[in-house]
Amino acid sequence: MTSAAASPLIAWILQYKYPIIFPLTLFEGPVVMLASGFLLRLNYFDFLPLYVLLMAGDLTGDFAWYAVGRHGARRFFGTYGRYLGVSEENLEKFERLFSNHQTKILFISKITMGFGFALAVLIAAGIAKVPFKKYALINILGGFIWTGILMALGYFFGALYLVVDKELRIAFIVLIAVAFVAALYGFRKYMRQRMK
Repeated sequence: MTSAAASPLIAWILQYKYPIIFPLTLFEGPVVMLASGFLLRLNYFDFLPLYVLLMAGDLTGDFAWYAVGRHGARRFFGTYGRYLGVSEENLEKFERLFSNHQTKILFISKITMGFGFALAVLIAAGIAKVPFKKYALINILGGFIWTGILMALGYFFGALYLVVDKELRIAFIVLIAVAFVAALYGFRKYMRQRMK
């Protein structure tokens, strides 16, 4: 695989290697983890430094969103929530739910990318004032698992990518993307119904 044939993200990773992994993971964690697993399969990286940088970037983002929730999101939603469809009643209901099930919500959100609600969960943890040590421990444990899963998927699909024809590669990638979006949509719909 050459950088000219790769997507822009993979081209960046191939060009800058380890120094770019951390900042890219801050903004596009799951995608970078998958791409990194794929590139690990192609022997562009060593496992341990790659894994550490992916986890560090992902956790830094998690901690930043917690800080946003802890130091301003409650006030923001109190002032502008009505314009975003977030009422005071909804906020209080969510805070109660979060307070009663913090460990479960944080851990499941971390290892499933929040089924599309990851950012909301990270901010909500700050709003609900989950103790930072507890928040950090759950995110480190979940991040360890989640990073490994995504890297393994990238590694596995990288192996498949190397053995199937070009047309099958495209169909396979499209099929995986459609299945992922359908699962995400179904879970979001389910969660909205539960919150009513």
